[in-house]
Amino acid sequence: MKRALVLFAHPCPESFSAALHDKVVDRLTTAGWHVDDCDLNAEGFNPVLTEAERRGYHEEPENIGPVARYVERVRAADALVMVFPVWNFGYPAILKGFLDRVFLPGVSFKLEEGKVKPNLTKIRKLAAVTTYGGTRMRALLVGDPPRKCVTRAVWHVCRPDKMKYLALYDMNRADDAKRGAFLEKVGREMEAF
Repeated sequence: MKRALVLFAHPCPESFSAALHDKVVDRLTTAGWHVDDCDLNAEGFNPVLTEAERRGYHEEPENIGPVARYVERVRAADALVMVFPVWNFGYPAILKGFLDRVFLPGVSFKLEEGKVKPNLTKIRKLAAVTTYGGTRMRALLVGDPPRKCVTRAVWHVCRPDKMKYLALYDMNRADDAKRGAFLEKVGREMEAF
């Protein structure tokens, strides 16, 4: 059975991000995926990389000790879907901390002669579902770091066959119709994922 890990990063259950998360999980399940729904806030994930973790960062396989159960979940996934809002032109801290603590040497990448080699190649599909408070132009003016992190850095360690970056820009002025249309688009994309 194909397995999808959904990483959700928003603390408020009534948020539009939560509605997107529910749509992603529902449509992936309907499409036949076994969904590992990882709600980072609900699970109480600690995003802080400790001094000891940083000092042991390159010590494989000991480096996975503090986050071993999350590493197992990532390694089991055939698809990774990240659902998050963009805050201050970046990931929410809990998602950034997940990447810092779990996407470790020997897990998401291998270092060979100082070069990063992909190590999550079991993940064949990668998607991000996100919202931005500002316009696409505003995001472009600052380089759109979240889009680049997903489509370059996370993409690089997986090298998936399929990649989707689904973003609703200008969320601060989006009405019900615009939010509803985006929710339906996300549903269609996840059904076809």
